[in-house]
Formats: sequence, structure tokens, C-alpha cells
Amino acid sequence: MELISVIIPAFNEENRIARAVASVIDSAAVEVIVADGSSSDATAEKARAAGAEVVVSEAGRGLQMNAGSRLARGDILLFLHADTRLPENFRTDIEQVLCDRQNIAGGFRLSIDDSAQGLRLVEWGANLRSKYQQMLYGDQAIFVRRKVFLEIGGFADIRLMEDVDLIIRLKKLGRIALTNSFVKTSARRWQRLGIIQTTLRNQFFRLAYSFGVKPETLAGWYYR
Repeated sequence: MELISVIIPAFNEENRIARAVASVIDSAAVEVIVADGSSSDATAEKARAAGAEVVVSEAGRGLQMNAGSRLARGDILLFLHADTRLPENFRTDIEQVLCDRQNIAGGFRLSIDDSAQGLRLVEWGANLRSKYQQMLYGDQAIFVRRKVFLEIGGFADIRLMEDVDLIIRLKKLGRIALTNSFVKTSARRWQRLGIIQTTLRNQFFRLAYSFGVKPETLAGWYYR
């Protein structure tokens, strides 16, 4: 049985990180690494108490996940956001995807933890995009063999669009597959800004990136 390294980037997630670690820590042949972006709260302490190995780096998801991957011993790397939960059978799903040599990497179908009908449309659009465009985002728990991840140089050192950049480079090597099961991610982004505004905002940033706007410029707009 191959070892899976679950790498969780986190920044000021003290209220969520223990649950994120607990959701996978007891799975067979899994190690959990929390890559903390120098949080100002108790994220690192709570992650260690929950049983995870912790590495601290500068803030930035790409930087954090690269730091976590350098500690990883697993044959397979899975990048899990702190507010996303894997399905119980995630190992089986990963094995089924990666046993096909045409599949270079994969991720899960998206579900959002809120009953708002508008979010069903968001899920539908995300899963349609993932299936037919092979474009998965970070909240879909992207997984890849460690040797392939190292071969392409890991995540780019950028503050935004690190997941899109990774998928684009992976697609040059093979197919990005979608599992039949779902992750469940928090609705907090859509709740904070509203469903329509959040969706339009996400599409704007992806479109701007595809037209060559630099990630640092996009990050300045995004975090402002």
C-alpha cells in the first residue's frame, strides 16, 4: 500500500485545523503535514496536538505546500485546504485514478457545505469545468505522484493562481482525472461576499491570468 502524504496549507486556522487533521489522520498509510504560513494564532500548536507534523514557512499557499512537500515521505501527495473534507473512501478513489497510466494527477468533485440553491449551480459549473477542461482548483484536493510533482518543480512561487499554474504544467504531461466522489468545502467565501460576486470575481481573476496578467498584480488586487 502506497503512503499518501496529505499536505494542508493553513494560515490563522486555529478553529478548523484540528478537524482537518482529524478527518484524515487515522486513515491507512497516510501521513499528515500542516504547512503553516507563520500564523499569528494557535494553528501550529493545534495541528501538532491533533497529530500532524508541522512546518512553518512564509505565508503563501504555493510556498507553504512546497515546504510541506519537502518533508513528505509519501509516494503520492494530496494537497488539502484546511476548510475542505475528503470523502471516506478517498484512498480508493486516488488509487483508481492513478492506476491508469494516462492519468498524471487528479482531484475530487466539488460540493459546498451550504444549502443555498445558487451554490448548486456553482458546484455544477466547477464539476463540468473539471471534467471537460481538466482544470481543477485547489479546493478539489489535487493529488499527484511525488516524483511527477518534483519533476515539474512543484508549485510556482506566486501568491495567487498557484493551483491553476500547477494544473497547466501537469496537463502537458498527461491527463488530469476527476474522481467519482466529492470533497466538501466550506461555503465561507461565498457567504462573505455573496454567491454572484464571488463567482464573478473568481472568473475575472482566472480570465485575467489567462490573458497574461502577472500573478503578483492579481494578488495585489485580490487581497486588497
